[in-house]
Amino acid sequence: VLSFNNERCKENEREMIIIILKTIAIGIGATLAIDLWVSFLKLFKIKSLDYKYVGRWIRNFPNGKYFHNKIQDTPPIPHELILGWTVHYLIGITIAFILIAVYGIGWLDKPSFLPAIIIGLITAVGPFFIMQPAFGFGIASSKLPHPNLLRLKSLGTHLIYGIGLYATATLLNEIF
Repeated sequence: VLSFNNERCKENEREMIIIILKTIAIGIGATLAIDLWVSFLKLFKIKSLDYKYVGRWIRNFPNGKYFHNKIQDTPPIPHELILGWTVHYLIGITIAFILIAVYGIGWLDKPSFLPAIIIGLITAVGPFFIMQPAFGFGIASSKLPHPNLLRLKSLGTHLIYGIGLYATATLLNEIF
């Protein structure tokens, strides 16, 4: 005879909800670390990607337009900035889930620096090989002035994301 322990199911459900909420919070925290870094760079007149272009890119998908000669020359679309920021944070959250999928849920309770940094740096692959070519910037900014400097800046930003993953997870464990 199979017995069904309702209390055990509820406990597993609560644990799963906590895992999901922690992972979402870690993704948001790491993405916020990027945004704080970008704000810091702006103090020195160092420009970063305007997320309206991310929104413009995504909003052109239903029209079958995935690649642009120059995303700046593509006509603006209503609400592109809001969409761009939303996608920016959703990507950050998704990558936090990838971190947990790769390194296991145990990482949430005992975060370690190296896995977060590895995941952070690997995330530069997306902009280098998907977004930048789609925006008309070439692979890894190859069509822009000073591509090596831009690549280094992008790697630095994604390193900050990795640090943000670790710092947010560590902070959450201190608080909860």
